[in-house]
Amino acid sequence: MINTITEGVKVSVETIYQPEYSNPANDHFMFAYKINIENVGNHAVQLMRRHWNIFDSNGTQREVEGEGVVGLQPVIEPGQAHEYVSGCNLKTDMGSMKGEYQMLRLVDEVLFDVTIPEFYLIAPYKLN
Repeated sequence: MINTITEGVKVSVETIYQPEYSNPANDHFMFAYKINIENVGNHAVQLMRRHWNIFDSNGTQREVEGEGVVGLQPVIEPGQAHEYVSGCNLKTDMGSMKGEYQMLRLVDEVLFDVTIPEFYLIAPYKLN
């Protein structure tokens, strides 16, 4: 598991290759990732937006941006966490993702960015 802490918000990431949704013969590789966002600070925060940079090992880069995560803009109280699972398809069997969450600190309505650490999407057979 990979994690980082920015301004009292800890982001942890786990990845899972999904062979049942992949089709290597057609350059389609599907990965799931589970993210845990934990408020280790002293004030409630709300996740407002996400921004992803997605890289295939063939040099292709994509950006994805939008409100919330999986349709939600969760409020995370101190000592609490929000966990979700999402997915990403690549054209290669290896790649990576990284990005930021835009958070709102509710006590003073200050917006700040939280780093999503770079994590790798690798089909397990590539590790042998």
